Amino acid sequence: MWLARSTPMRRQLYSEKLPEALRPFWEHRFAVRGRASQIEGALADWTTWIVMGGRGSGKTRLGAEWVRSMVYGDPFYGLAPTGRLALVGETYGDAREVMVEGESGILAVSDGAERPVWTPSRRRLEWSNGAVAHVFSSEDPDALRGPQFSAAWCDELAKWSHMRETWDMLQFGLRLGEHPCQLVTTTPRPVPLLKELVAAEGNLVTHMRTAENKANLAGGFLDRVVKAYRGTRLGRQELDGEIIEERTDALWTRALLEKARCKAPQDLVRIVIAVDPPVTGKASSDACGIIAVGQGADGRAYVLEDATLSAVSPERWSAAVVALYHSYRADRIVVETNQGGDMVESVLRTADPSCAVRQVKATRGKYLRAEPVAHLYERGLVSHCPSLGGDLALLEDEMCDFALDGLSTSRSPDRLDALVWGLTDLMLTRRGGAPRARSL
Repeated sequence: MWLARSTPMRRQLYSEKLPEALRPFWEHRFAVRGRASQIEGALADWTTWIVMGGRGSGKTRLGAEWVRSMVYGDPFYGLAPTGRLALVGETYGDAREVMVEGESGILAVSDGAERPVWTPSRRRLEWSNGAVAHVFSSEDPDALRGPQFSAAWCDELAKWSHMRETWDMLQFGLRLGEHPCQLVTTTPRPVPLLKELVAAEGNLVTHMRTAENKANLAGGFLDRVVKAYRGTRLGRQELDGEIIEERTDALWTRALLEKARCKAPQDLVRIVIAVDPPVTGKASSDACGIIAVGQGADGRAYVLEDATLSAVSPERWSAAVVALYHSYRADRIVVETNQGGDMVESVLRTADPSCAVRQVKATRGKYLRAEPVAHLYERGLVSHCPSLGGDLALLEDEMCDFALDGLSTSRSPDRLDALVWGLTDLMLTRRGGAPRARSL
């Protein structure tokens, strides 16, 4: 549907061209006022729509408006009116206070003749056209035995108490109408059921970040919260709506990396730009891992920036490495040359002959090379400083997914390889000479 893809400005201009009598109806529809991510469901044929969003991203508003659209058969979604719905929350209290009575709940988005009658004692909403919605709790999955529905809204599924049992009972009850469907709105957690739903063929998955809803949040909230949690596991989960995975057999854990997080170091005595170059620059080739690391006057190592590039030519990645080298006033570029040999160093020399370049060659497997570096983290000798050079999230994802058999995706850990080379050069290779202190 063109409407969902349109910008707010285009939708407003379309509204202004409508006859005066139709404008109130048009402007009242969520399909006009909602963000593109909130009305994405109008564009696809799906049975389950999973909306993973950060705190305050508009998930509840989306769920309430979707229910209203289902009840009245909103023409902008191409829906037929739905007669029986299930509203499933973590607890009855959560369902009532958020989904039904909340500031963005069903009662709040409905007015006039469209406002349903809410009977708390029966946990039931009734609309004037005869549609009925029943409220259920994940604490009582057996309550879903028997009732049948044509649509369901499931809120905060990742927090449900009896998650699998409640979900299964709901699926048996979705058996009315021509096309029974369900909307899941949740702040994501790496729980098995949610991961299964996201991976299942035919399901629609939408991500919504808290920042997208800035206009409806208290002034200063985003600045304060983003500053405190940007790049952390909690921030990525609660603000960006991401499922943060973690392997039990990985060399690094999320908890370990959270402990390693810090603000910018004051005195760095040595800085290295580490590079794990790709064999080719094709779209299918590995990324060029580029990581900036520094050693402080306190003897600790600091990860400063992940500047990794994907599918780029030797000329482009070498230019990026040289630019990073000069921006940090680095002491050396450390580059792995197992694949390209002297040609790799030659590419960097061509980009800038003045750069100090050191070739390193791998004589052991990636896991064996990474183990001593992981031990540095366990000893508390490495800190991550994402505030200096942007986001370290993708690097940390690789670290927490790297085990004896490599990454679970079977891809090359290019960011991690570069990190290992850089920290090995800084912390595990003996060298002489007096260091110099500097500030970034």
